Amino acid sequence: MQIIKNYVEGKWVAGEGVETEVFNAITGEKFAEVSSAGIDFEAALAWGRDKGGRALRKMTFQERGRMLKALAFHLLEKKEKYYTLSTATGATRVDSWIDIEGGIGNLFANASLRRQFPDLPYYVDGQAAPLSKGGSFIGHHIMVPKQGVAIHINAFNFPIWGMLEKVAVNLMAGVPAMVKPSEHTSFLTECMVKDIIDSGILPEGSLQLVSGLGRGIIDNLSNQDVVTFTGSAATGQKIKASPSIIENSVPFNLEADSLNASVLGEDAVPGTPEFDLFIKEVSREMTVKTGQKCTAIRRIMVPEKLVEDVQNALTARLAKTTIGDPTVEGVRMGALINQLQVSRVRENVELLQKSQDTLFGDLDNVEVMGADGKKGAFMSPILMLNNDPFNKTDVHNVEAFGPVSTIMPYKDINDAVELTKLGKGSLVTSIVTADDKLAREFVVEAAHMNGRILVLNKDCAKESTGHGSPMPLLTHGGPGRAGGGEEMGGKRGIMHYLQRTAIQGHPTTISEITQQFQVGAAQPEANPHVFRQHFEELNVGDTVFTAKHTVTTTDIVNFANVSGDNFYAHMDETSLDGTIFEGRVAHGYFILSKAAGLFVDAKKGPVLLNYGIDEARFTKPVYPGATIGVRFTVKEKIDQEKRSEDDVAKGIVKFLVDVYDETGETVALATILTMVKKIDQSK
Repeated sequence: MQIIKNYVEGKWVAGEGVETEVFNAITGEKFAEVSSAGIDFEAALAWGRDKGGRALRKMTFQERGRMLKALAFHLLEKKEKYYTLSTATGATRVDSWIDIEGGIGNLFANASLRRQFPDLPYYVDGQAAPLSKGGSFIGHHIMVPKQGVAIHINAFNFPIWGMLEKVAVNLMAGVPAMVKPSEHTSFLTECMVKDIIDSGILPEGSLQLVSGLGRGIIDNLSNQDVVTFTGSAATGQKIKASPSIIENSVPFNLEADSLNASVLGEDAVPGTPEFDLFIKEVSREMTVKTGQKCTAIRRIMVPEKLVEDVQNALTARLAKTTIGDPTVEGVRMGALINQLQVSRVRENVELLQKSQDTLFGDLDNVEVMGADGKKGAFMSPILMLNNDPFNKTDVHNVEAFGPVSTIMPYKDINDAVELTKLGKGSLVTSIVTADDKLAREFVVEAAHMNGRILVLNKDCAKESTGHGSPMPLLTHGGPGRAGGGEEMGGKRGIMHYLQRTAIQGHPTTISEITQQFQVGAAQPEANPHVFRQHFEELNVGDTVFTAKHTVTTTDIVNFANVSGDNFYAHMDETSLDGTIFEGRVAHGYFILSKAAGLFVDAKKGPVLLNYGIDEARFTKPVYPGATIGVRFTVKEKIDQEKRSEDDVAKGIVKFLVDVYDETGETVALATILTMVKKIDQSK
């Protein structure tokens, strides 16, 4: 008998007694016991805040990103053991791929976000705000990691993805985690966490695991902790109302199961690619993970004239679904997680059957391949029809969390929107149509009740990730019944674990805090020229004050000839009436080009290349006779890792190009990005 353990305070420990017995979903056999009773959660959380939090906060975003990338590669090497163990949850290979490699994909995706963050342990948010007339007092915002623990309470259906999609975000932010998976599938989470801990890739204290019920975790929160919950809305709301969450103003993210919909466009008639896509997508969402997904399609919305066509096509496709042991060749749908879940789904199906008709499936009979249908947690797909969905409303209130869905008719697209809204808030709705105007009308009207909307047609079908797949760089969550929360979301998700703080002071002081040059800060003259210095030698604020150049009409004509830009303002003085220009004006791009000629040190040195310009602005017209110079300032430095042993060790340096005229006024501003070699080529 396997004892599933918890990992707290750096040790693997078994809880006291047995809180939950764990059964194989396919055979029905008991194979494990789990408990977290007796664990001192106050001490475990304090240990995570101190040990894990301190270590993570010392790391920059670049270092945390590389850490996640290394962890992702490590887990990919071990993925087959997770696939093998996952069959005990009732999952097929396809089901497990979503959970295992989908989860690891979240690590890769969040690791890549490091490029959107500074080479600092904290984030500089937005632009500086001028707060004084003379420019000696400005404001800005920084976002620092919360000094608490991210407590993730996850559902049974994704024991790996549920953990990785959340910890990838908080670890990237610099916050440690305590993961509490469902006790029914925590054996799979435990297996992966053991590999994570043994790898030594994460700092000690970054990740703790509570495999049992976790009673007591919520009672010991601080105002720096963050709680996320995935599961039923009822349970989530109880946790959200906990005194410790309310009294400490603890951020709480609720992602609840919802009555998601898929809408067939009126144009998608039988014989069109979109009709076939719709049938395939709905069938897949009913059977993948045996319908045990918070994003699964529960409501199938179809134009009145197409109900019979959809009914026939769907029942024919579902009839071909082979149910059984996932290890047997040809099986396409496995089992529910356990007999308890079978009972729950059955109860809700019976409730739905009181107000609508069953088109396909039988609660009492299911044909199973390679297993005993009575011992395993098997269930037939159940497809129902609701012929009056505005009055028979159980379908909009009751969710059977299994392979269960209902067809319902709609009159027009406004009707479809109203039916969607009756679900009281969804994680996702999809619409299948080739009519882009119809898609726009539906999306704009339905978006306020959905966390995500997929528009599917033949043009995107080949690469579409599907109705039921939340993506790490997009937000996952939804309003109302779906919980009102928001997870993942790329850079947005990371910011949930950061505290935004306004800072005020002199531009020089703010430059030091943000490690970004702020206009008005001190600009000590660079010596030697910044292009003669390696990455490590450059300091934010160091400035090159260039020689000057007087712009002539010849400059303008020559640049027009070279560039082909003969815009009237540069080349035709007779066309300037009614414009803002007093006379012939120099090209903005000439000003930047000439600026480069002034600030560049041409000899070979540490600067490897210039690969871009950001935020270029032309702020004042430059006429012949004006004299321009450049203040060329180190604006920001971002470290870069070597891609291979043979790669050149380098970093990215952003330079502020401030072009000014003889009056001292700025005429053009730009940020150029350069790649600069390091002195130390070993890292």
